[in-house]
Amino acid sequence: MRVLMLNYEFPPLGGGAGHATACLLREFSRREGLAIDLVASSAGRARVERLAENIFVHYLDIGKRGGLHYQTMPELLAYAWKARWHARRLIRQHHYELCHAFFGIPCGCLAGRLGLPYIVSLRGSDVPFYNERFRGLDRLVFRQMSVRTWKGAAFVVANSQWLRRLALRTAPQQHIEVIGNGVDTQRFRPARSAHAGLRVLCVARLIARKRIDVLMRAVAAVGEADVHLTIVGSGNEERPLRELARQCGVEDRVSFAGNVPRGKIVDCYHRSDVFVLPSLSEGMSNAALEAMACGLPIVMTNTGGAAELLRDGENGILMGGGSVREVSEALRRYLEEPELARTHGARSREIAEGLSWEKAASQYAELYARAGGESR
Repeated sequence: MRVLMLNYEFPPLGGGAGHATACLLREFSRREGLAIDLVASSAGRARVERLAENIFVHYLDIGKRGGLHYQTMPELLAYAWKARWHARRLIRQHHYELCHAFFGIPCGCLAGRLGLPYIVSLRGSDVPFYNERFRGLDRLVFRQMSVRTWKGAAFVVANSQWLRRLALRTAPQQHIEVIGNGVDTQRFRPARSAHAGLRVLCVARLIARKRIDVLMRAVAAVGEADVHLTIVGSGNEERPLRELARQCGVEDRVSFAGNVPRGKIVDCYHRSDVFVLPSLSEGMSNAALEAMACGLPIVMTNTGGAAELLRDGENGILMGGGSVREVSEALRRYLEEPELARTHGARSREIAEGLSWEKAASQYAELYARAGGESR
């Protein structure tokens, strides 16, 4: 079976969806009888790279000029336009049995115009009313586009039960499968170094939706010199966050690590005691899964797939609104009860061991077979 895959995000561009695609392709590279051509965006020139015997990535030049982890509307439009023509060219060259689109908009909309049976993987902001930034467009345009795109798909897949429920508000009659993210439990393993105090880690794009400002204010509110925060990631909020650290008087206890290479990011988890992500919305956080696999307790806002990762408080603290007070209380609790942090961290590892990219890839492979079979 040959599959045409569409995703405007792919490392080094993008966030969780790009990472998930890379992990799935790694698993698919081990499967006989499956070949995949991914059409993605490039941070530079257009090119084609062979990732494995059966995996090719076609990078399109979208005129990328800004940060790697955020695509502007002109860049998305450039991808949609160029991907349409490149996908049609590939279809003339190869026989594809289906198309797999990550993000309903724009990739799912594009897939619906290619004449192939298609699968849409919903990731978060592509679901109407997930992202406050798109609320006006969701009401005016994106809701109608989503209903039409999902209705024409062979399968629609959400990465968490929460995201599925949100999508069903837009299309109550739509059948939506759930295939969660996975984690490499061999690479991400517990191995924390011994130290005094509490080392807090946040791995996220530095954008308003992640609310890293709340976490920084919480560190200041704890008022303990032994509480240190490391922020891994980049984005348009970095400059105001650095200024906030200065204003809060914690600039000596907050480290901005920037974009850490995938091969070294596990060291960040190993040097930490707790992972915190006070986002307004999340599908299913890849970073939280990695932190769990490394044996860290998790503190997250009760949004998105967080409740599916934090099992009734067994492996972390699930906050209501994720206020400064809630975050600071969670940090103070782990600071004062290190044994609780160890217990929650051990349970995190147990839960992570039940999740894998191999499992996710197998679930998608089953959908590929079903969609391809039904198209004959």
